[in-house]
Amino acid sequence: MAPLTHLADLPLDVVVELDRKTMTVRELLELDVGAVVKMNRSAGENIDILVGGTLLGFGEIVIIEDLMGVRITDFHGEE
Repeated sequence: MAPLTHLADLPLDVVVELDRKTMTVRELLELDVGAVVKMNRSAGENIDILVGGTLLGFGEIVIIEDLMGVRITDFHGEE
């Protein structure tokens, strides 16, 4: 049996993070329905994939019919 086999069915939170932005409370209160919050990343850039708060890899957003998904483009290796 592989060393991690007993953990194979353990659920983990996977977070796909487009970007982060620091805003003031005033800026948040000024947002309205339909408002656009400008981010620092450009369309087409890799997005971060985190598991348990730790960077696991990178991906790109894909659209499959009417659903959104993430294609993994790279795994974060040890430095």
